[in-house]
Amino acid sequence: QALLVESGGGLVQAGGSLRLYCTASSNIKYIKSMGWYRQAPGNQRELVATITDGGSAKYADSVKGRFTISRDSGENAVDLQMNNLKSEDKAVYYCHAWVSCVSYEHDYWGQGTQVTVSS
Repeated sequence: QALLVESGGGLVQAGGSLRLYCTASSNIKYIKSMGWYRQAPGNQRELVATITDGGSAKYADSVKGRFTISRDSGENAVDLQMNNLKSEDKAVYYCHAWVSCVSYEHDYWGQGTQVTVSS
């Protein structure tokens, strides 16, 4: 059973929009933050945006003003609205959840969803 399930990737023209969705399994407890990372061919995985359970969001400089992350803490879900997409946004996008409690910390990753931007 996948613990983080992503959807919403696809092909879009430059300047277009996509929305990514990620839902965490109810088996995952104590999620402190959720977010999105991406990895383009030949590059390292990089942060796109994260949001804490308190609603504090952080963005990569390259996506500020274009991407918006939102979280439904009650449903353990996170969305990423991506507007004005550019060719450099093409990558596999991975959902991430960070779990932390008194004696335990763990990172969870989704399987990835492809975002392709055509010029």
